[in-house]
Amino acid sequence: MRRVVVTGMGALTPIGNTLQDYWQSLVDGVSGANLITHFDTAKFKTKFACELKNYDPATYFDRKESRKMDRYAQYAMVAAAEAVANSGLDPDAADKDRAGIIWASGIGGIETFLEEVRGYVTGDGTPRFSPFFIPKMISDIAAGMLSIKYGFRGPNFATVSACASSTNAIIDSYYYILLGKADLFIAGGSEASINPPGIGGFNAMQAMSTNNEEYQTASRPFDVTRDGFVIGEGAGALILEELGHAKARGATIYAEVVGSGLTADAYHITAPHPDGMGALNVMKLAIEEAGLKPEEIDYINVHGTATPLGDIAETKAIVRLFGEHAHKLNISATKSMTGHLLGAAGAVEAIATVMAVVHDIVPPTINLRNPDPAIDPKLNLTPNKAEKRTVRAALSNTFGFGGHNASVLIRKFEE
Repeated sequence: MRRVVVTGMGALTPIGNTLQDYWQSLVDGVSGANLITHFDTAKFKTKFACELKNYDPATYFDRKESRKMDRYAQYAMVAAAEAVANSGLDPDAADKDRAGIIWASGIGGIETFLEEVRGYVTGDGTPRFSPFFIPKMISDIAAGMLSIKYGFRGPNFATVSACASSTNAIIDSYYYILLGKADLFIAGGSEASINPPGIGGFNAMQAMSTNNEEYQTASRPFDVTRDGFVIGEGAGALILEELGHAKARGATIYAEVVGSGLTADAYHITAPHPDGMGALNVMKLAIEEAGLKPEEIDYINVHGTATPLGDIAETKAIVRLFGEHAHKLNISATKSMTGHLLGAAGAVEAIATVMAVVHDIVPPTINLRNPDPAIDPKLNLTPNKAEKRTVRAALSNTFGFGGHNASVLIRKFEE
């Protein structure tokens, strides 16, 4: 079998606009939550989110170029550019027919859709839509723009599976390399949904925290006082390569992708299976594909959104799958710091998982003061402070509305 390794990463997140800043903030337990600045929230139930800090499109694009891109696509271009630079890859030296892009977004250009429809509704009824309306809005345009920028002519598409979307992008890239269809991928996801329909829609579902008084600590997975997720924005990108291809160009190898799982709950459009059956099966599949045993897993970066039902279902699945070893694992929910980046969550959390494997540091679950008694008290949820431990193999879980489950297994690279 061909082997797939991670050779580069890029991150644009609410707690750091570069890979290193993001990782340092994770280790330090920094919260990315603050009051929303993108629009007036006076009439909204939730007035806070995990926005990017100090993001200025002019830093990365000229004005004409940035106006042709929704923010989700801008974020994709920025994170991917860092990943390419971080990998030491020269795109012009690559075999472009065997290099691809698989890029995810759960929602795509929702802000563009809002702006264009608002203009039509408040106008005189004349359909004065921008010629860039559709290209800016569609969820696959980021993948297309990245392929144009780097000239990669291999597999190119978007994955959409709600909050599992960018884990799907990573897994699909992994599969294509294993199958010999390509040697190199830029994989990841981006999201820019902190806007009136994003906030209003999730408020209507009662899925998002409304703890406006304690907004900086409102993302509190596993805590008995949790009241929903805190929305985030940004992007994460990974360079995945076939091992021989990476070694031939002298690439730095961060870690190896060795297993994956994809399942469905087949239960409810938004709620998880109460016993976490889909979550259990997706982790089991990833471990089996890697040829490992459950007791060889050291860390799980859980989906952990801080929703009342989701956190319980996922921890139930972990206890059932791992048995007594569940109490020897480190578990953490990095959404406690970044917020929930929706379709980009899987990519930024896979990056956190790779970095945990590289540095033997488990980032914490912050804001965990009163653990929910419905969650096994013996689980090590890595509360509030990062922990140093050997991390040989780790899972990154993401689950999406519709019952989509995806899990990717990262292992220390060994010859």
